[in-house]
Amino acid sequence: MEAIEPSAWSLAPAAVTIVLAFATRQVLLALLAGVLTASGVLLLDGASLMEANPLTAFFLPALGSKDYAQILLIYMWCLGGLIGIWGRSGAARHFAATVGHGITRGPRSSLFFAWLMGCIFHQGGTTSTVLAGSTVKPVTDSHGVSHEELAYVVDSTASPVATVIPLNAWPAYVAGIVAGTTPLFPTTAAAFDFFLESIVFNFYAVLAVLGTLLFSLDLLPWIGGRMAAARVRSRTTAALDRPDAEPLQPPEHDDEATLPQGFTPHNVDFVIPLGVLLVVAIVPNLLYDTRFTNEAFVLALFAAIVVLAVRGFPLTEIQEGFLAGCRRVTIVSMVLGLAVTLGDASEKLGTAQWVVHAIGGSIPPEALPALLTLLCMGIAFSTGTSWGTYAVVFPVAMPLAYALNPDPLFVQICFGSVLGGSVYGDQCSPISDTTILSSMFTGCDLMDHVRTQLPLATLAGGAGIVLSTFAAATLTG
Repeated sequence: MEAIEPSAWSLAPAAVTIVLAFATRQVLLALLAGVLTASGVLLLDGASLMEANPLTAFFLPALGSKDYAQILLIYMWCLGGLIGIWGRSGAARHFAATVGHGITRGPRSSLFFAWLMGCIFHQGGTTSTVLAGSTVKPVTDSHGVSHEELAYVVDSTASPVATVIPLNAWPAYVAGIVAGTTPLFPTTAAAFDFFLESIVFNFYAVLAVLGTLLFSLDLLPWIGGRMAAARVRSRTTAALDRPDAEPLQPPEHDDEATLPQGFTPHNVDFVIPLGVLLVVAIVPNLLYDTRFTNEAFVLALFAAIVVLAVRGFPLTEIQEGFLAGCRRVTIVSMVLGLAVTLGDASEKLGTAQWVVHAIGGSIPPEALPALLTLLCMGIAFSTGTSWGTYAVVFPVAMPLAYALNPDPLFVQICFGSVLGGSVYGDQCSPISDTTILSSMFTGCDLMDHVRTQLPLATLAGGAGIVLSTFAAATLTG
């Protein structure tokens, strides 16, 4: 099906998605409604019922594409399966416990260890928060670190790190959304490379990661009144929560209790697969060759299976861990599928072209990065999701940026603004899964976490807006 003549109606799918996401907080429902709205727009444009059928017009072309299959099979299932195997075998928690107790000597070193684990578990979202929080909490608790401090470090090294260290599903997800929206990234591979080139302009994420490191080392001159009070309380009274706090508690689980008799986790169970992942993915990237990123996840999964099998871990247990990990990414896969479908529908309806034609000339180019950051902050904070925000904003923002200034550097700055603004809103939102799980797996009161994290995150967000505006005004033609 060819794209229809762009009109104001082509904005309806994105508008419906945003409104429903705000009103219901249900991203899946909002994305589905957006796709169905796109079918209605086709009918209004004169298409037949068969031509406007959402299944054949939008869903099958998008979900049946090679790009979506690659993302689903390699990134989602390989990554989810690897994390599941690590959880089933106790590999991740054993590594964190043994290494943590070996390098921590007090609150500062234990918080730095939490920051380090957040960077190592750099998959973003629920995976990072659950793994980092549950593995580090016993270490930081033993050194009197408040749960507000730990929750902030765990949350701020989840999604921000995932967009700065691109060895995860995030680049592929975004690439699938933006591919073909501008001549700068006509294919998914080109969009993937563009993501990597734009990391330096993801100012919020970079500042959040560096700021969290300085916070962990007690080198930030200002951390906000509530966070400072929590730090003083834990150091002077050993109270890890405020007196009236209602800490969230994780679901009961004990990986060690499920281990087969006679099997003891070892650091090689975690280090070897992680090493394979990092070496295969990083070394080619340093040579500007991203062809082996897919293979990195496959080989890491294979390495985990081989190492555990050689060490006597039952294959049935490996299979159960793999399947459990895959189940955890089911919702993510559904969001991804609907996001790709909505992006494809918006492209066919000419949404981006209409926005560029209608408002492109009224926005000063140097103001666009700040406006995109603020827009994404608001949407992600209200909906609790960065990925859902990407699905709505990226397909419109990139053509608009290219129309205002086709300089690749300018588009990279706008690209980084969407990445960072969405992560800020997701990280700070009290309805975000990462915010809730960061609180849960660090034993922190949810609103205590939100209130103590917000000033620090907002400081980084404000600085990011200033830097993106300055970069757009001075570095681009």
